Amino acid sequence: MPEELFDVCDEHDAVIGQLPRSVVHARKLLHRAVHVFVFNSRGELLLQLRSAEKDEYPLAYTSSASGHLGAGETYDEAAPRELEEELGLAGCPLERLRKFPAGPETSLEHTVLYRVVSDASLRVDPHEILAATFHSLDEIAAMFAREPEKFTPCFVTLFEWYRKRASKGSA
Repeated sequence: MPEELFDVCDEHDAVIGQLPRSVVHARKLLHRAVHVFVFNSRGELLLQLRSAEKDEYPLAYTSSASGHLGAGETYDEAAPRELEEELGLAGCPLERLRKFPAGPETSLEHTVLYRVVSDASLRVDPHEILAATFHSLDEIAAMFAREPEKFTPCFVTLFEWYRKRASKGSA
């Protein structure tokens, strides 16, 4: 299988070239990603434990579904694709929440965060995900307080933003 091709971006998220995934990561170039927070009807967030096979942050907790944009792909195309590939969820109405600039706190990825509410059965991709479990926002915050090293930096950034937003009643 050929290696994924990513759009390389500048600090303003303008595409300045395309390179293979391994080159983008090795050179620490800015690129694009999406994250999806999947909530159930009880308001619990699905937390993904990344598989041991992942090249970055294996066995770390992260967003319900996430992934890079392929070259030429839009954020709004990538989010439902990742949701279906990783969790088997298709046709879910996604709410676009916020775009975060690329930086160390987002793993050098211009990142768009989406939210979806679903009680549908999941079909977890075992190559991507070791486990997927629902937790309250308070439970996740307590897990992070105990073991912050077990969470991906980007998830922490997105979760902290979301939790502040939720505490203001706008979630």
